[in-house]
Amino acid sequence: MTSTEPHPAIGSLDQLQPSKPHAFNPSGDIPSLDGKVIVITGANSGIGKQTAIELAKHDPAQIWIAARNEQSGLEAVQDVKKTRPSVDVRFVSLDLTSFESIKAAAKIVLAEAAQLDLLMLNAGIMGGPPGVTVEGYELAFGTNHVGHALLFDMLAPLLIKTAETSATKPRVVSVSSRGHAFEVPPGGIAFSTLKSAQTDLSGVTRYTQSKLANVVYAREIARHHPSIISVAIHPEDVATQLFDKGVQGGGPEIEYLAREVAPRVGVSLEEGVKNGLWAMTSDDVQSGRYYEPVGVLGKGSALSRDRELGEKLWKWTQEELGNYVV
Repeated sequence: MTSTEPHPAIGSLDQLQPSKPHAFNPSGDIPSLDGKVIVITGANSGIGKQTAIELAKHDPAQIWIAARNEQSGLEAVQDVKKTRPSVDVRFVSLDLTSFESIKAAAKIVLAEAAQLDLLMLNAGIMGGPPGVTVEGYELAFGTNHVGHALLFDMLAPLLIKTAETSATKPRVVSVSSRGHAFEVPPGGIAFSTLKSAQTDLSGVTRYTQSKLANVVYAREIARHHPSIISVAIHPEDVATQLFDKGVQGGGPEIEYLAREVAPRVGVSLEEGVKNGLWAMTSDDVQSGRYYEPVGVLGKGSALSRDRELGEKLWKWTQEELGNYVV
């Protein structure tokens, strides 16, 4: 199958033209989530937390706040519960830089959740000094892509089980960035040096490489798991802690984005979460796609639609995770 040939599960991705934004009002357009179980990574702050708050208003059965910081995670649990006290809101510790932490978090969810309807892979890092994860992956790529890929693989059986009995397909929404189309290594992903700090790349390039992986991998999940709706989104530019934490050691490009660009183009959290909320709940969502706000197709980069890159990333990721998914 060539890179331009449409896949039966997700159709053609190469000739998309930008579509018109959807008018979307979360309070009126999100349907009842009665009985739904939701997991959101990085939901202790920013976009993840606000997404949990908005979804709670529509009466899901359970929301999991998955985050590394326990204090802010437990505070987020209380803030979400204030929105709708009847919703079961739980915290689970999740450090995406550690496979052991990811496995432990997944096992807790698998043991305590009877189903899984909505999974938002939202947590992420940008900038900061070069480094590696516990398992030795470049820090941004290891956190933003590899860690989330392991979490998905661990939770996939529950998603598939849910698909067998639910009237609607479970969804996986990967929070990427329009930055995936900017400065990336030749070919999109520097596979040969991913198990290093990649100090030859700028902080921006290390970040955009990981965001490209988010878009590409979301499409591959759709291809390999047709019973699950999988999409990637750009959530709108919100000046969250992602910028604040990335400035130190992130290089001049990251500092410029945080100090100069974000304050000028950033929108409110309430506005910034709309695209993710739309992707998690709208009937118009098409699996395997990348959406910019709100529900706009056709703006992904050529590399994000490259079939060969997708197949290579899927194979590389599955080989890396093979010994850990049990």
